Parts: sequence; structure tokens; C-alpha cells
Amino acid sequence: MIVNRLDESRLRRSARELAVLLADTVNAGASVGFLAPLDRPEALAWWEERAADVAAGRLVVWAAYDGDRVLGTVSLAFPGKANSRHRAELVKLMVDPDARGRGLGRRLLATAEDAAAAAGVTLLHLDTETGSPAEQLYRSAGWTAIGAIPDYAASPDGVLRPTTIYYKHVPAGALTR
Repeated sequence: MIVNRLDESRLRRSARELAVLLADTVNAGASVGFLAPLDRPEALAWWEERAADVAAGRLVVWAAYDGDRVLGTVSLAFPGKANSRHRAELVKLMVDPDARGRGLGRRLLATAEDAAAAAGVTLLHLDTETGSPAEQLYRSAGWTAIGAIPDYAASPDGVLRPTTIYYKHVPAGALTR
């Protein structure tokens, strides 16, 4: 398994595989901002729209490949305000439902954390559905929950669910592994 950072060109070339991953993840019940059933054309359009943010440096995307197949992804979103350049949001950590339980989520998380530290980012934050399996990953990787917001987002089946907000201090330049 290879994890690569995607520039704009590579994101565009990988968009179809990323769309398959996104649709399969949402349709398996993961709450990552979409309602099920999510079809592949909609997922493809979403990924293609991210290319401009990657080109502008507002978003960094990594994908985990097994051959040509994308089995996972994670991204860092950087705010555009001058007083926020020390932080980034961890977004869209996804692992193919058939590839879960093998440490890929942890590897993708560590990849994003290491890249953030190397870039001088000292604070990361994220939100995830309260009670989801992702919470155990974040807690075991040293992330701190600061609270839950009730009825924050609809799950893929359309039911409003609480979301827990997490943060993690990352020493600049330090590897998190």
C-alpha cells in the first residue's frame, strides 16, 4: 500500500477512484457530509471541485493506493485568514469498508499529522459523528474531545446526529509516529 500526496493533476487523474471510495463509504453508513444513496457521478463532481482548492494550497489531499485502487484518503483544509495560519482542519478521513481494521485509518491520520507538523501547523481540529467508530481512532491517536453539538449533521440515512469536536496540538516539525 502506497500513500501519496495528490497535486491538482494527480487529484484529477484519481477523481474516479476517489469517487468510488466516497460513494462506497457513504453508502456503508459513514457520516462524511453526504446522504445515501450517494451515486458515483455526484461523488465524482465533488472530488473534481476540490482540484481548485488543491491548486491554490487551501487543501492537501492524500490517497492510499493498492495498485490503481484507492483504499483510503485524508485531507487537511487550511483557513485563509492571517490569524489562523497555525491551524488546519482534518477532513474526509475515509477507508474503504472492505479495508477497515488493518491500520490504514491510523496510517492516513499519522500522514496528515506529520505533514501538518512539517508545515509549521501546531493545532489540528476535526469533527466526527458522536458514537462513530472514528472516535476510538482519534482518541487513541491523542486527540482531545471538547464537546458534542446535538443534531449537528444528518447521517447518511437522514437522521440528525450529534457531532463531537476534537483537537490536537502538533509540535511544529515533529513526527507524530
